[in-house]
Amino acid sequence: MAEPDNLSIKIRELMDWQTVAWRRVADPDVTTFERREIRNHVKTSNDELRRCLAIKAERFRARGAVKVRGRAENIRFRLLAAEF
Repeated sequence: MAEPDNLSIKIRELMDWQTVAWRRVADPDVTTFERREIRNHVKTSNDELRRCLAIKAERFRARGAVKVRGRAENIRFRLLAAEF
């Protein structure tokens, strides 16, 4: 199994941090000022997350789509009607 690269680790960390931050915003014990500050930090981290995801998407596009070869290439699906 391949080890995740630094970009994947960074994306996961940003997503996890945002999850915790939004839970903190929902906490009734948090003051209005703290909520505003947390939302400002979330906006900043969202910009960084979008940048990282764009880089990852560009890497994926540069690598090219893997073509399916062999038996899976010729699979034909059909829908079966259910009788009620």
